[in-house]
Amino acid sequence: MLRFIFYLHLLVSVTSAGGSAPYTPTDSILLDCGASSNTESEDGRDWLADERSKFAPSNSESASFASRASRQDHSVTQVPYMTARVFRNNFTYSFPVSPGLKFLRFYFYPVQYSGFDGTTSFFSVTANNHLLLKNFSASLNLPVVDDQPAASLIKEFMVPCFETEKLNVTFLPSPYSWAFVNGIELVSMPKNMYVNHQENSLTFVGHKVSFDIPHATAFETVSRLNVGGATVGSVDDTGMFRTWFDDTPYIFGAAVGYTPSRGNNVTIKYSEDTPSYIAPAIIYTTSRTMIDDPQINMNFNLTWNFSIDTGFTYLLRLHFCETQLEVTEEGQRVFDIFINNQTAELNADVIHWSGGNSIPVCRDYVLFVPSEGQSKQTLWLALHPSKDVGSKFADSILNGLEIFRLNKSDGSLAVPNPQPESDPSPTLPSVGRKKKKYSLVMVITIAVFSGLLALSLFLCFLIYKRKVRRVKDSAASVQKSSWGQVPCPSNSTCTTSVSLLPSDLCRRFSIIELKEATLNFDDQFIIGSGGFGNVYRGCIDGGTTTVAIKRLDSSSRQGFREFQTELELLSKLRHVNLVSLIGFCDDHGEMILVYEYMHRGTLRDHLYKTKNPPLPWKRRLEICIGAARGLQYLHAGVKHPIIHRDIKSTNILLDENWVAKVSDFGLSRLGPMFQSHVTTVVKGSIGYVDPEYYRRQQLTEKSDVYSFGVVLFEVLCARQSMIPGLPKDQVNLARWARVCHARGTLENIVDPNLMGEISPLCLEKFGALAESCVRDVGTERPMMSDVVWGLEFALQVQEATERDMDMGAGGDEAMVIRSSQTSPLVLKAEGAGGGTTTDDDNEELFSVSGGKASESRSTISSVGRSVSRGDGDRIKSESVFSEFMNHNGR
Repeated sequence: MLRFIFYLHLLVSVTSAGGSAPYTPTDSILLDCGASSNTESEDGRDWLADERSKFAPSNSESASFASRASRQDHSVTQVPYMTARVFRNNFTYSFPVSPGLKFLRFYFYPVQYSGFDGTTSFFSVTANNHLLLKNFSASLNLPVVDDQPAASLIKEFMVPCFETEKLNVTFLPSPYSWAFVNGIELVSMPKNMYVNHQENSLTFVGHKVSFDIPHATAFETVSRLNVGGATVGSVDDTGMFRTWFDDTPYIFGAAVGYTPSRGNNVTIKYSEDTPSYIAPAIIYTTSRTMIDDPQINMNFNLTWNFSIDTGFTYLLRLHFCETQLEVTEEGQRVFDIFINNQTAELNADVIHWSGGNSIPVCRDYVLFVPSEGQSKQTLWLALHPSKDVGSKFADSILNGLEIFRLNKSDGSLAVPNPQPESDPSPTLPSVGRKKKKYSLVMVITIAVFSGLLALSLFLCFLIYKRKVRRVKDSAASVQKSSWGQVPCPSNSTCTTSVSLLPSDLCRRFSIIELKEATLNFDDQFIIGSGGFGNVYRGCIDGGTTTVAIKRLDSSSRQGFREFQTELELLSKLRHVNLVSLIGFCDDHGEMILVYEYMHRGTLRDHLYKTKNPPLPWKRRLEICIGAARGLQYLHAGVKHPIIHRDIKSTNILLDENWVAKVSDFGLSRLGPMFQSHVTTVVKGSIGYVDPEYYRRQQLTEKSDVYSFGVVLFEVLCARQSMIPGLPKDQVNLARWARVCHARGTLENIVDPNLMGEISPLCLEKFGALAESCVRDVGTERPMMSDVVWGLEFALQVQEATERDMDMGAGGDEAMVIRSSQTSPLVLKAEGAGGGTTTDDDNEELFSVSGGKASESRSTISSVGRSVSRGDGDRIKSESVFSEFMNHNGR
């Protein structure tokens, strides 16, 4: 009979889904822990006894024992809650599984058992390489239902099993405690159900930094809600036995909205993008909308809140489906989505996303919640009708919601136990005389504190009024706007923009200040240009500070996303070897970034195609060390590693003291937080792109190491990374340098201006280091910390050689490269002149840096210095910033 009911549930689900069958899991294991024989639960599912099962070790009796609960709460079922497996020592279940992501559920009923007290049990649980629970107490983690703790709980995780055919689940009792579990459920799921590798498919809420979820990520389910409907049990799910809970306990305030009734003839039309297993049809036929009063709806949000743990990244999946007959076309119900008071989506339109009525769709959002000294925080989800879009209904809708916590970089999902509530009533003094004294002290304390508070508020008010008056005086009639309201370029398809940054991260300039700094953006102050617009040199703070001002052209389609990424990253990064972002401007829809001014331009300006004198070898080494330290900070000095993705000689800037600073973070990505790489499409500059990244589309910190290795050979050889027209094996600098290094002829391609300067031993160390950086296989390349050390060692070798030479230890001929050696890479002139004319645009495959092509032509030779440029009076293309000219290519 029970089995008949189970199949009847499935039949109802199939019918409501329009004939779509539920998912059939490849792996499905139900383990009744502590049971001596197989059992059947009330929902008709078969549970295997774990006693002497193939999943437990052969010596399980010595490490565990079976126990039975002393009582049964009316809310728990006989199976699997009335028996438990208790662990004295570490104990591992080993489940054979197929490759993929698995639902792993633990059932706990913390009561008194025969010979064991489940309410006082503390333990940890691991699954393969992931720490799921640490010093966990099932009793302290019981969910609260109607202001009372529930009797049992289920902890649901998703654990990856891609590199092994076993899922090993280990219980580890805490010191002086035992561990226990009542039931274990393991269910496989469809491929890419929650992990989807598509370029720019996800970005962090409130930021424009792209985020991919690697296959090795483990999840814990925080919430799974049937919005606007009753709880949907596991047997009514789509074959993975998920439970969808009623959302009512999570609604914030009295504005609970409206739950429209569904018609009997509604058929959910699943699509290829949203297959039937994503969520059961009942989830999409129930919903929560706002009330039928546009004026009221425009003044409040439809809001849910959740208690979450800090220090983790969260994935939120929102489920939508328009089933109301009155909403059938795009633009009729358009709303905004806010997560943790940050804009996640503007102008959300379910019909536009799905393509029609009754077609479900889901949207994923990623949120990082920093610790900030607190272990718990409230997560807010709010929906609000979009303004000024002309929609027919001032309304919003949500059908379902899933929230998952993603493991940290060390593989951990563990969080602290909730703190037990203490008795709020204090113990009062029993002696009347002491009580009076206590009250008198309290009265005096409160009076003094109140007086100080009033004085502080008055002073704050005066300061605020003065600040407001100063802002009004300086800005005059200028209207302020926020990044969230910056209009997109007229020919752009963007829908969102950057949120305002805290004032302590960077300074906000008015457009008046920046116009004054550049004489209304006069062309004479242009020091760089690209597809995004121009870079100007300007003076701020009364002419006391020189800055570089990057202004996004309002008609530009290029560099918009890169511009936002650079603002988000640089505002939070501070290092002596990273170019500093001073501030930004968002007046009148402008998008302007203000940087520290780098007086000596780019590193390339001092290597080739320039009239600048050649750099001495020691200075080149010091510049390389500084840039390497900047990259090392990005990779290992911040909480989440950052991959620059566009390291090249034009993105290494030099200040007046020759300090090297890494710049141009428009293509940067957060590095792998959960596994070895980030899967993403290839972006970068030709000649610098990691070949392994290019082949596999797998981005790692070693991709930056490869690019930096190319820069090292650029510094050594004073030639660009790619020179079309040379013999095939010499076109690519990195490959040609590796060939020369292997042949022992690296000195033949060294910049002739360095002849007589480099110690042979220094050249040997430097060449070996650079060669190791540009190896084809990423795992064979060094870390940036090793690169820094290697460059510092090369500098020490060079300095030791120079000291020996000054002291007369050895002859010059024995200690330096002979100046008579010349490079075989001489480019023959085509036509008049002494060299080959090249176009800088040929250098960029994925992005083009520099100015216009007509300004970039130079006469070059691989053994000489550059001798000409199109504009000798003012270098526009490469003076300060490497910028964007080919947005599609990047």
